[in-house]
Amino acid sequence: MDWWWRRQLADEGIDALIHDQNRIVSRVQLSAAGWSKARVRQPLRARRWQTVHPGVYATHTGPIGYDEQLLAALLYSGPEAAWSHYTAAEQLGLITPDSNRPVHVTIPEHRRVRRQPNLVVHRDQHWAARLAAVVPPRRTPAHAVLDIVGSTRSLDRAAAVIAEACQSGRVAPAEIATALAVRPRLRHRRSLRPIIEDVAAGSHSLLELRYLRDVERRHALPTGQRQRAVDREFTDVFYAGFELVVELDGRLHLVPRQRWRDLDRDNRATLRTESTLRYGWFDVTGRPCQAAVQVLQLLRRRAPALAAKRCGPACPVR
Repeated sequence: MDWWWRRQLADEGIDALIHDQNRIVSRVQLSAAGWSKARVRQPLRARRWQTVHPGVYATHTGPIGYDEQLLAALLYSGPEAAWSHYTAAEQLGLITPDSNRPVHVTIPEHRRVRRQPNLVVHRDQHWAARLAAVVPPRRTPAHAVLDIVGSTRSLDRAAAVIAEACQSGRVAPAEIATALAVRPRLRHRRSLRPIIEDVAAGSHSLLELRYLRDVERRHALPTGQRQRAVDREFTDVFYAGFELVVELDGRLHLVPRQRWRDLDRDNRATLRTESTLRYGWFDVTGRPCQAAVQVLQLLRRRAPALAAKRCGPACPVR
């Protein structure tokens, strides 16, 4: 496979290429542009350039930023290299960027690349089949998500990544399910399909997935409607026929504007004659049974004979 930057170099020249690469350039690129070894050594010896990785240089003497590290990692890892895992997901807009993460790239299984600081190199025999048709090269959105899922030990973290990626609107649950079908050895594989189905049904965060699993299903409560559109907003969970809204928020709102926004939403629900229960992360993960009791109490105002079940001997649900 040839380098992905060849066409730009031929069309626009080395100066434009360096500019578009955030002032990062490789020895291979300079050689392709006709530079001799002596000409490459000159700015390095004069300390006008600095080495980022062996054979990859920053054409300035300032700090190396995160975007520069991204390009340097690809250039160092060779023509058959692509951003993957967290790096691909960030560049595709699937998850929130974090400059403290190392750069992740994936190369074909037959290749070897020496380790470098702040660079994680993965190898994959199906490298070519999982590439997006973009430049610089990176994994497809679905495979970038599954890369992360396969590298995390926590199923909760895997679920959070899937929910966040799908909420971005740049990858669909069905695409992740299709990619999952061709990765039979992926970690958490058996547990992922119901999570993907729940995300497809409207659960947009890990907290919403945990509420669905630990509050609703474990206590056999009715399944609420996810992401109902009303008053130009979306309610997290709405129990149709019971006029009950459950709002879920894992953040600690210390900003007055957000606090008033929540109160205003609750007030408008009251004006619609709907009751509102609001739960945070510690409510759902630390005391889901107590949350189920409260939800059940309001549901039984409309349906006194509504059945539920205890999830264990100490569960207070009756």
